[in-house]
Amino acid sequence: MMTIRKVCVFCASSPHVPQIYSDEAYRLGGLLAGRGIGLVTGGGSRGLMASVEDGALSQNGEVTAVIPRFMVDAGWLHKGIRDVRLTEDMAERKRLMLKEADAVIVLPGGCGTMDEAMEALTLKQLGFFTAPILIVNVNGFYDMLAGQLRRMSDECFIDAGLDGLWNLADNAGQAVDMLSELPEWDTARARLSLRR
Repeated sequence: MMTIRKVCVFCASSPHVPQIYSDEAYRLGGLLAGRGIGLVTGGGSRGLMASVEDGALSQNGEVTAVIPRFMVDAGWLHKGIRDVRLTEDMAERKRLMLKEADAVIVLPGGCGTMDEAMEALTLKQLGFFTAPILIVNVNGFYDMLAGQLRRMSDECFIDAGLDGLWNLADNAGQAVDMLSELPEWDTARARLSLRR
């Protein structure tokens, strides 16, 4: 099993989402900090991103913010985070967030979260990223995504040998518990190593 020191959390920045999602994000941040696991986030001051950061900071957790300069200039940076890594654009932000992390947890989110999650899954499928990817299906939010991913696998858009590319958790507590149970991805299973 992998040693998990830092977890990258992808999630919504919208402040207008139902409270159930913000509460679960806050809980996740606190649970990670309580286990001594650092948090890597997009550094935002709104939405689930702020909630997960606040949860970690409430337990004196280590939080690393990775944020593009234009977002800092727009006043989006969470003021309570000391470890801030500035990037030039969104693509560099994603690369650095994944580089900093030993695992990825995906909370509910919008287009940006989907982009981040799909890039992590693609890199793992290709063997360039080996960490666990956990999708937290709070309130059934990712039911349709889980179904779509299953269909992709069933109809061979994702190689059948790539079971375990991602794992689904029902809530923050289950996701944190699963971190210690999931093995590092075997790059021999990666698409680039598969014969055609």
